[in-house]
Amino acid sequence: MSQPRRTSRRRAWAVLTLPALLCVLAACSAGSAASGGGADAAPPAQEAPPTPSGPPGTLFDNFHYSGADDPALADHGWEIRTGGGGPGIKDTWSADGAGFPSDTTAQGGRVLRLRSTTDGTEQGTRQVEVQTTGKNFFTGTFAARVHFGDEPTSGRDGDHVVQTFFPISPADSSENYSELDFEYLPNGGWGSVGPQLDNVSWYKADPPDRVHSTLKRRLAGWHTLMITAMDGKVTYSLDGEKLFTSSGKYVPREKMDIHFSNWFIDLPFTGGPRTWDVKVNWVYHKVDEAVSPADVQKTVDGFYSAGTDYVNTVPKA
Repeated sequence: MSQPRRTSRRRAWAVLTLPALLCVLAACSAGSAASGGGADAAPPAQEAPPTPSGPPGTLFDNFHYSGADDPALADHGWEIRTGGGGPGIKDTWSADGAGFPSDTTAQGGRVLRLRSTTDGTEQGTRQVEVQTTGKNFFTGTFAARVHFGDEPTSGRDGDHVVQTFFPISPADSSENYSELDFEYLPNGGWGSVGPQLDNVSWYKADPPDRVHSTLKRRLAGWHTLMITAMDGKVTYSLDGEKLFTSSGKYVPREKMDIHFSNWFIDLPFTGGPRTWDVKVNWVYHKVDEAVSPADVQKTVDGFYSAGTDYVNTVPKA
């Protein structure tokens, strides 16, 4: 069963690199010269922000980015966690583990890869998490195509690794804290023996107050994960198979971010370096609608057919 997930979720804020800063200064200097630099000079014309395209109330992203430093990643509302805190091995979050490689097994041929590594020591551990920054996801349908790993990509097996997809409140201390989890534990953890997929709906993080179900099944490979939060209940499904439903107080009460992460519960042995990979093909959200698994895939297929890599018409928080 899932344990309390967060002790601290400090975000890392972007900073300008020196070349980018010089470009900004050069642009400002050029603008000042063109206007004469006087106090009465008219301000430069501002371009109107692009109008979102696509179906209303929809997020879709198939992670066609050139790398973790691709400006489009931040422009599209994603960040790679580099701050401190938990869960897992605290203060080991690193942007090094996020990549966007080609993958012939993925729809469209590209993925978000979450690569976590450890040698069994805190100093030799790097965990990875990629999350949205909009804080504007509440009720409706959440879906993602995720590739779970039952074994490490390299090194000795046996780590208690957690491979996840979940929307969550920005702050653990929030009065209306909300979190809806898919957590795959190929080797179990917290005293359990894997493989297992935990579905967890939270009411409070501290002290923990949640309900859950556990599917004891080996899940290596690609799967479509869906969470439907509508009409006072939350339903979790895997490849169209309903797994668990929560209701009552165990439903979203405030807007959330969407996260993908790959982290270690503990460090059970040293035994040399090992690498664990999770891959995400695409993510989808539809505001305030319960979309069937077949219709989710039909919509995703339509985006791929049209050459659409990204849509976000979800109302801002």
